[in-house]
Amino acid sequence: MTASVLVLGAGMVGTCTAIHLAMRGHSVVLADRRAPGEETSYGNAGLIQQEAVEPYAFPREAAKLLRVAFKRGIDVNYHATALPGLAGPLGRYWQASGPAQYPAIAQAYSRLIAKAIPEHAPLIAAAGAEDLVQRTGYRWVFREPATMDEALARARRLQADYGVQHLAMDAAALSAAEPALKARLAGAIHWTAPWAVADPGALVARYAEHFVRLGGRIVQADASTLRASGAGWSLQSAEGTLSAQHAVLALGPWADTVLRPLGYRLPLFVKRGYHRHYAGGPAPTMPWLDADRGLVVAPMRRGVRVTTGAEFAPRDAASTPRQMAGAEAAARELLDLPQPVEEHPWRGARPCTGDMLPVVGPAPRHRGLWFNFGHAHQGFTLGPASGRLLAELIDGEAPFVEPAPYAPARFGDA
Repeated sequence: MTASVLVLGAGMVGTCTAIHLAMRGHSVVLADRRAPGEETSYGNAGLIQQEAVEPYAFPREAAKLLRVAFKRGIDVNYHATALPGLAGPLGRYWQASGPAQYPAIAQAYSRLIAKAIPEHAPLIAAAGAEDLVQRTGYRWVFREPATMDEALARARRLQADYGVQHLAMDAAALSAAEPALKARLAGAIHWTAPWAVADPGALVARYAEHFVRLGGRIVQADASTLRASGAGWSLQSAEGTLSAQHAVLALGPWADTVLRPLGYRLPLFVKRGYHRHYAGGPAPTMPWLDADRGLVVAPMRRGVRVTTGAEFAPRDAASTPRQMAGAEAAARELLDLPQPVEEHPWRGARPCTGDMLPVVGPAPRHRGLWFNFGHAHQGFTLGPASGRLLAELIDGEAPFVEPAPYAPARFGDA
């Protein structure tokens, strides 16, 4: 089977890359070991985060670092045995989060985030997915007045610097707006721009169906079988050998399974996360971040989804119950949650880079090989935007956003 482009990875990023290439007339095969939207893109909070203009920086305050080190909260967890292997990427993450580098990184990040909703909107319409999308925003809720005051100061700065809109809500306004809330909190920040998706995996599946209507093909394949072949690339699939001039790695947390055999050592790591659904009880009117505990609760088709913060551990290490148990307990302080839907919590991994920016562009040492991964917490948000950018680069078009900050070449010979 021959195509012009092989896209490896059928999450939000890979599926949207495949769509944009098909829209430009390419013969595209989208390859994954599972159906579209069944891995990392399934397990997020379902937010298209227009307000997330600055990436999550490594904390530099001593109090926060000690809190994480001694596992005094549930927002961050780690496996001690994993830390030596993470030292290199985390060291780069720490450095990039400092005042010398972070402002430029945030500016580059914000330019891509600004394209998120404008790029999702036409795909949602074309995919017939309007029923999955709620356009009422996203709330950060606060238990402590001091935490809210600090967050409001940051929200005002983000509005001044980036035009991100928000509304401040006091305790009474929050209680009136959220009847399901059973505790009186300090208040909330309502970010008005974000969109919420009631079934993230289903949205990716709808996008994949749209891709097929554009003439694309979806096949089951193991990305580790990718090989340089003549002037192009080949991949072993359930339908036989696939060949193409170009190959795109959109493998999220599995990017290293192909990169390392090809000689690339990029500063990649994962932040794992968990979620579980609870059905039958009252749901919030929109997703919330419980800012003082570090978890998100979101109304979904399967029930209220409770999602955890970050866990630093090997991608495939056994699940640890601490964060999900803590998140469930914290959520029960705010909502009446019935029994969980799933027997066990879902676990996935967010693909991160040492400088907090995604990797989008041509492979430095292999002709016809392209990278589109490393979106950390925002792959679901940024899939259409980074997919369009990569398609423009492959076709030699003028890119709709300056690509240099995301280029793989920024890591030198890594």
